[in-house]
Parts: sequence; C-alpha cells; structure tokens
Amino acid sequence: MLRLTHERTGSARYHPPMPSAESFPPIPPAPRFNPRPRVTLTPAHEGAVCVVVDDVLLNPQEIRDWACRQPLAPPKGYPYPGLVAPVPAPFSRLLEENFNHHVRGHLDARRTLELTARVSLVTTPPQELRPVQWLCHRDRIAANPREVLFAASVLYLFDDPRLGGTSLYRPRRSALETDQLLADSQSLGAADFTKRYGLQPGYMTEGNDWFERTARVEAAFNRAIYYDGSIFHSADVHDPARLSTQPQEGRLSINGFFTCRRNAH
Repeated sequence: MLRLTHERTGSARYHPPMPSAESFPPIPPAPRFNPRPRVTLTPAHEGAVCVVVDDVLLNPQEIRDWACRQPLAPPKGYPYPGLVAPVPAPFSRLLEENFNHHVRGHLDARRTLELTARVSLVTTPPQELRPVQWLCHRDRIAANPREVLFAASVLYLFDDPRLGGTSLYRPRRSALETDQLLADSQSLGAADFTKRYGLQPGYMTEGNDWFERTARVEAAFNRAIYYDGSIFHSADVHDPARLSTQPQEGRLSINGFFTCRRNAH
C-alpha cells in the first residue's frame, strides 16, 4: 500500500507513481505537441527559473475533452487537494519528447530517467484543507541534487485565469525550523497547527512569515510550465469559490514529474 512519505528535508511527496498507466488504452486523439511553441523564462530565486511554454498543443481542445472523460478519483497516499487520474503511457512518452526538445536545457538537465503524469482537478474547499495543504510544498528532494533533478510541470486545461496559476517560494526561516513546520503540518490537527504557527486554513496565494514568493505565473489555456520540483511551489487558488468537481468548469490540468540527470559541470 502506498503511504505518504517524507524526503530527507521533511517535505511530503506529491507525486507517487500512478498505477496501471500501461493498461490504459491510447487516448483518442493522440496529443500533438507544437514543434514551435513560445518559450519564455520567469526568474525565481538563486538562479532558478520557471519555463513557460505557450501554445504547447496543436489540439488542446481535444485533449481537454479527453481529460474531462477520465475516471477522476481522490488520490491515495499523498495530499493533493482534489481528484486525479493516471495518464496513459503514449501521452507520457510524447510529454517527455516535448520536455526534451523545449525545456530540459533551461533546467540544466541532460537525460530523463523516469516520468509519471496524471490528470488533476483541484476541488477541495478551503475549510476542508488539512494543514499540509495550507502550505507551499516540494515534490521531491534528491539525495544527490548536483547529479539528479526532479522537475515538475503543469499543463493548464482551463479557460478562466481566475482559477489560478502557480507561484514559487523560498523559506524565510532556517532549514531546521522549516522542516519542523512541514512535519507538524502533517501530524497536527487544524486547530493545534493554527495555535502553534498562527496560520489559517486556505490555499496559499502569497508569502507569509514562513515563505517568500519569488515568482508567479498566471494560468492560461494551453500553457505549460516547468520548474525544479525541489523548489517550494503552490497553486494560486485566489478564488476557491470558482473551484468545481466538474472538470469542464474547474481547475483541470495535466501534471508531469520528471526524474533527470543533471548536466555535468
């Protein structure tokens, strides 16, 4: 059974391998990635960047329609605030090819070792979030970060930018204090966590006493963003009343997680 695990820095893992992806039939139609998308870089902190790829798909409406038909369900073993479904292997392979052509070099990666992907729909009302979901998070931390990169991506499949883009953050406190905050967010109830840290239930949409926002990217239909998953990040759900359990109306995306070798220096 898959369980919520902790990396050496105390972060919760947000990207367990999705089961049975190989058993899913190829999606009709196949995603067609734009060979000449618009690629821009949004700087963050300490040399990090968020790679923004616009017009990433040539058939975005068809892919959105397919994503809306997937059997979305609550995640098992990791604290994503909504519903998910695995992406079939043929899509993942094309996602990897697009990453290799347009993104990998900007993130200092040279070879993709592993990729998992999922359809995701944010649905949880703010008052129902657990403390771990009130905070920005890291997807995974490499034991050897000079050699291995864990990159993450979000492909926005919704029209309304008010459903929220993505922000990157850096801690304001020491690593020890930050790790304790993260550990307590997974073990304490909401009332005890608020009493100890002064944080209130809700999606994180700006900096606070614990984290400084260093980059923000607005959502746009058929836009994909890519970043180092070891950087703290969070969805910018500024207007949670607009969230919906209906994928045609909600914050629908395809999320990818890439394990890569870094370039030798």
